[in-house]
Amino acid sequence: MARVGLTPERLTEAGAELADEVGFDEVTVSALARRFDVKVASLYSHVKNSQDLRTRIALLALAELADRAADALAGRAGKDALAALANVYRDYAREHPGRWAAAQLRLDPQTAAASAGVRHAQMTRALLRGYDLTEPDQTHAVRLLGSVFHGYVSLELGGGFSHSAPGTDVTWARIIDALDTLLRNWPSPPTDPRG
Repeated sequence: MARVGLTPERLTEAGAELADEVGFDEVTVSALARRFDVKVASLYSHVKNSQDLRTRIALLALAELADRAADALAGRAGKDALAALANVYRDYAREHPGRWAAAQLRLDPQTAAASAGVRHAQMTRALLRGYDLTEPDQTHAVRLLGSVFHGYVSLELGGGFSHSAPGTDVTWARIIDALDTLLRNWPSPPTDPRG
């Protein structure tokens, strides 16, 4: 019999809180059972295994991020939208490092297609329409922004920039300026010299 009050949603939320406290890699069904002071077997009526739990946390994090991004992007365009999206990712990672790590979890194609990750791509593409980018350059720009945002945030969270001046907020602002300049002046594709 399932313990009263335990649901997949409650376990997912508790798993996300645990991830923020101890790191996403440390989240297991066993660790969650200890948190609720129940036997591991009692959780298996709610989640299949640790991978299922981790996937649920990833989906929660992607949805939370998408909701924040949608709110931040509303009514913005160009550099304002770019900065808003970038700051949502950075702020979320700082507030919820375990959930941020969960949002990077590789999902199977079917789960990914049904996740809020699709909303992230749509919002980024909508932002890029303000820079008049078309395909395939829009896809290149989506990948560039994702790489810069995720790379910078990961390095910053890991303490990679804590040993030198200027401060990371100054660098972050300069990165947004540089990305805006790049997106407004996106290079033309190289021409094929063979004609």
